[in-house]
Amino acid sequence: MGADGGAGALLTIDLDAIAENYRRLRARLTRAVCGAAIKADAYGLGAVRVGPALARAGCRDFFVAHLDEGVALRPRLPDATIHVLNGVLPGEEGEFAAHSLIPVLNSLPQLDRWSKWGRERGVRPAALHIDTGMSRLGLEEPDVAVLADDPSRLDGIDLRLTVSHLACAEEPENPMNLVQRAAFERARARLPRAGASLANSSGIFLGPDYQFDLARPGAALYGVNPTPGQPNPMLPVVRLEGRIIQVRDIDHPRTVGYGAAHSIRRRSKIATVAIGYADGYLRSLSGRGLCRLAGLEVPIVGRVSMDLITIDVTDVPANQAIEGAVVEAIGGQHTVDDVAETAGTNGYEILTSLGPRYRRRYTGAGA
Repeated sequence: MGADGGAGALLTIDLDAIAENYRRLRARLTRAVCGAAIKADAYGLGAVRVGPALARAGCRDFFVAHLDEGVALRPRLPDATIHVLNGVLPGEEGEFAAHSLIPVLNSLPQLDRWSKWGRERGVRPAALHIDTGMSRLGLEEPDVAVLADDPSRLDGIDLRLTVSHLACAEEPENPMNLVQRAAFERARARLPRAGASLANSSGIFLGPDYQFDLARPGAALYGVNPTPGQPNPMLPVVRLEGRIIQVRDIDHPRTVGYGAAHSIRRRSKIATVAIGYADGYLRSLSGRGLCRLAGLEVPIVGRVSMDLITIDVTDVPANQAIEGAVVEAIGGQHTVDDVAETAGTNGYEILTSLGPRYRRRYTGAGA
């Protein structure tokens, strides 16, 4: 068995870089506490490893999407505050209480169920989500009015936090940011006093007016640029490498891959690498993506298939383009954001698509 434990590719995750990114984001906050979004398995990088790394860096407030994510994290973060963004669904109340998880209540029915639980079994903490323009989750303005007119609906609830979510924070000049901030402040003024959280990763960079009491960055922790169009203030976190499993010489008029999508125009050396869309290396990178081998850029030719990509290594020294050689698909000069731009998506999707077939190697403190 090879050095990668029999896997075709290796995903390296730098826990020290994640911790440093947290510290950098925290340093930008003028008065707010810095939390962390570790939903979607810490954006695909392993929440049970990333969560403790962030806790060692000083994070105490965590956000996940689903109840089961919070349950899985609780043993690893025994003293942390863990919020569940999707709220509490019917029948889940006991699990929330058993694992000391805080639901982010998104509707009046959710609020009423949690209030009933608290009145019957002891006051329970919660956060309240205000929809200021995303039109996904949260109380709309008429719901806020109902609650303001009848605050007894909060009986049994220890309201710790009111939250909302910015739709266009990565665009500082977008007027939607001002609209949402104003709507959030109006709603808060009608509700019982509680801490406030509005800023996501990019929201932190909008300045103090958006930071309130608790920021909850996500993607920036994992190396995605929170300031598109500007130099990335975050450290890179991931590196994806795959091994060459075959090399062949091909000449015109041969083709490469499914659909004969790539036609050979000159005598070429084509290497096949053990990475594919089953691993989360997106099919939209077909014929567009770039990798690095022996310090040189090498293009992906043909279609990304389930288990394999093919790269043109014609210009790579023959003693480097060999079976077993390591090709870098993400990392170094091909950041997560670079790969995302080429694929026509964002860094969030690139990270969360990285699949379980990779052998994962954690580096840094706690690895």
